Order: sequence, then C-alpha cells, then structure tokens
Amino acid sequence: MQKDKFLSTIHFHFIVIIFGFTAVLGALISISAIPLVWYRMTLATIGLGVFLWMRKHSFRVSKTIAWVAIVSGILIAFHWITFFGAVKVSNVSVTLSVLSSGAFLTSLLEPIFYKRKVIGYEVLFGLLVIIGLVLVLGADGVHLKGFMYAGISTVLAVVFTLVNGKFVSKTNPYVLSFYELLVGALVVSVLLATQGAFTPAFFDISPQDFFWLSLLAFVCTSYAFVVSIVVMRHLTPYSIMLGINMEPVYGITLAYVVFGEKEAMSTPFYIGVLCILSAVIANGILKLRRTKKAKQVGSQISI
Repeated sequence: MQKDKFLSTIHFHFIVIIFGFTAVLGALISISAIPLVWYRMTLATIGLGVFLWMRKHSFRVSKTIAWVAIVSGILIAFHWITFFGAVKVSNVSVTLSVLSSGAFLTSLLEPIFYKRKVIGYEVLFGLLVIIGLVLVLGADGVHLKGFMYAGISTVLAVVFTLVNGKFVSKTNPYVLSFYELLVGALVVSVLLATQGAFTPAFFDISPQDFFWLSLLAFVCTSYAFVVSIVVMRHLTPYSIMLGINMEPVYGITLAYVVFGEKEAMSTPFYIGVLCILSAVIANGILKLRRTKKAKQVGSQISI
C-alpha cells in the first residue's frame, strides 16, 4: 500500500509536469490558437474514444449529464482558445502565472456556487493573490494583452471546474470528458467554418507541428487525464493539492529551459508569482485542516 502511494505520488507529479508542458507546446506549435485548439480537441476526442471502446465502456449518459457535457465542452474550448492565445501574444511565464490564481479564485466562488459562508482567511489570501497579479502585470506592460487573455482563460477554467465538480461523481468521468472534448471540438469547428478556415492550407501543417500536436492531444490530454484519475485513488487531498499547485513552477521552469532568455522576467514578476503560489498553497493547507477537524468532531458526536 505504501509502495503504491509512493509510486502514485511520483506518477502524479509526472502528470503535472506534462500539464505544465502544454503551454510550452503551445509556443512551439506555429499555427494560431483556434486551429491549435481544434487539432488538440479533435485528436484527443479520437484518442479517448478509442480508449473507452477498447475498455468496453458504455457511451450512454443521462439528459442531465448530456447538458453538463455541452456547457463544459463550450467552456473548455474557449478556455483553451484564450489560454493558447495568451501564450501566442505574450509568453509561457505570464500565462501560467495568471492561471495559477485559478485554484484560489475557485475557493472564492465556491461559497456562491455551493451556497456556503465566506471564510475570513480566504479574503486575506485573496488580497495576496491580487497583490501578486499586480506585480506580475506591472513587471512588464508589454504583456498586457497576454495577461488579459490569461485572465479570461482562468475564469473560464474556474467555472468549468465548478460545473464538473458538481456532476463528475454522478457519471463515468472518462465518458463525461469524452463528450466534453467532442462538444468542444464541434464548437471550434463551427467557429472555424464561419470564418471559412477549412481550406486545403488549414490541413497542410508541417511534420514538426503535427508531432507537437500529437503530443499535446494524446499525451498531454487523453493520457494525462486518464492516468491522473487513476493515481488520485492512492493519494491524499494534500498530495493532490500540492502537486497541482506545482504546475506553474514546472511550466515556467520548462519554458526557461526550452526558450531561454525569451522567458526571463524581472524580479517583481517572480515575487508576484511567489505571492500567488503562497496564497494558493496556504489556503489549501488550511482547508484540509478544517476538513480533518470537522471529520474528527463528527466522529466524536456519532460516538
């Protein structure tokens, strides 16, 4: 059991590194954001569909889950469009630094979405995140457009997470993700069709781009999603929270290794990133302690 937990922890961090590498791939792929997302979602849908078919999963879902898949598919499509748009107009470091505030933004919106009271320390951490974002933005005004795209992408990701969190336990998460990817691919297809983008030139991509797109779709999307769910069964919430919060650290480090000086930012930028990550990690630790304490009180009452 202890060996399974250790191996799952290592595997999960490997998956988080893969998630962090998606922004780097977005910068390496030469095509623009919307076609990039179309290729990612189309190929990932095929990959996940083949996996489900080989494992003989049923593709049937309820009407409620079908509507959830439609809403979530639209959200994730535009999340990725703005995410890769941010990478294209700024760089990986700016995009991931803003996106790292998403976990905290989720905790602020949870009281509204799940109808619970606002917790005092969440407000304080919220101020720390705001300070961090101000430092990130103020570090280099050249990246303002990328900052705005990343901000929109973060909000869309948070809403997607809240919607999924409410319904994912009521169905097969693999099947739900398949339909979300399928809906997203269809939405992007309609968007591209209205622009008359489906020309022979659209499908004439370089072997290098196709290689990076295949990695993005099959490894960073289909494979990473499936494996992340499997290894989470052996991990504590703290391990999961700590691993996910390391994504911007891994991503920014990988971006610097791949792109060098292009990704180098000023000192205030890194102070801002540190503020955001500190708030997110501290918030997660306090939440876990509150949950643990509540369970202990509950068990004492039942006794």
